[in-house]
Amino acid sequence: MNRFVAGATAASALLVLTACGTGSSSPAGTASGGTATSGAASSGAAAGGSPVTLKLVAPDYGSGPADASATYWKTVTDDFTKANPNIKVETTVINWNDLATKVATMVQNGQQPDVYVGGDYAGFVKDKLLYPVSDVLSPATQQNLLKPFADKGIVDGTAYGIPFVSSARALFYNKDLVPTAPTTWDQIKTAADAVKAKGKIGFGLPLGSEEAQAETMLWELGNGGGYTDASGKWTINSPANVATFSWLQSLVKAGDTEPNPANKNRTDLWKQFASGQIGMINGSPALLPIIKSTNAKLNFGVAAVAGKTGPLTTTLGVADFLMAFNKSGHKDAIKKFLDFTYSDTNQTKFDLEYSLLPVTTSATAALQSDANLKPFLTALPTATFYPFTDPAWTPVSAQIKQIIGTALTGDPAKVLGQIQATATKK
Repeated sequence: MNRFVAGATAASALLVLTACGTGSSSPAGTASGGTATSGAASSGAAAGGSPVTLKLVAPDYGSGPADASATYWKTVTDDFTKANPNIKVETTVINWNDLATKVATMVQNGQQPDVYVGGDYAGFVKDKLLYPVSDVLSPATQQNLLKPFADKGIVDGTAYGIPFVSSARALFYNKDLVPTAPTTWDQIKTAADAVKAKGKIGFGLPLGSEEAQAETMLWELGNGGGYTDASGKWTINSPANVATFSWLQSLVKAGDTEPNPANKNRTDLWKQFASGQIGMINGSPALLPIIKSTNAKLNFGVAAVAGKTGPLTTTLGVADFLMAFNKSGHKDAIKKFLDFTYSDTNQTKFDLEYSLLPVTTSATAALQSDANLKPFLTALPTATFYPFTDPAWTPVSAQIKQIIGTALTGDPAKVLGQIQATATKK
């Protein structure tokens, strides 16, 4: 399953979709034990270089068999080898659930791949197993990466992680229930009241365990708050955040959301929105295929997330990262392959296939003509991330998912104070 669709909520959470693994080789386009492999045929040495075989490990981004993602990579590697006949690329696609364990085993056995997509790179940097990004990406490709995402690949001043694919959040609204996208909280309240009067749910508010930390962050950003301040100091129980939950509490008490938001998960509410039962909900591009499969005729729009006094100029950003291992010494071949992989053609094809977003400036511009994707793409260059680099984020995120819903029925300051205490615990 696509890790963005499943929810990016783990310790690497910004990056959210990540893991680390190994895999076995099987014929191109086949799946065996949760893996699928593809290889680009080599046609011998090109002028000025000896034949090289690169090993690529990537996750399965589809909801079906692993060979769906393997098919994408086979096309990329075949095309690459046609242009670079001295470089063969052997690809292993592994299910997200097994990826971390298998790559960890690979590394432990000294059989790490040359290129790994989807993983958490910090531990490998510590063990000095990775090339710096400057060694394996041309300056032009580096400069084309969206800066907020590229900056998240930096460890101790040097970039090692390369963003591969991203996602973000925007406001979805049912045009038959909410004709115009609300841009402020007051407008959300007015629209939700009108939807409720029609017997539908005004605003879908998923504060259940699936991804409460994402919904929480979006609302806090809308009131100038957030989990931390600009210096990285935890501000979970700030006056702005307490005020945000006080307002949400009033929205729930007015019956403008679904009953008991603390018990409702994102996926369930997205399906209800797709079926026409909800007027407004915050969502990612992963909601688009749900709408297509559930109710393709749904008359909906996508806009910037509404804030207290106006639409957000940022959004929640999440990404999967790519890294290059240095054991094989194939630096130059890796650089050629990665520059090819990050071309607009390959970026946009992957993104459209899996309802995800690009990580390069040029591919972002290329997709702006898609009306449903445009609000996400517009916000990407200024995306805001979870404070995942702080070790406290793991217990904080877990606690948010467990108790944040009680801030809608109890004292918001007390609930947020509990989470703040976890974040600042020595």
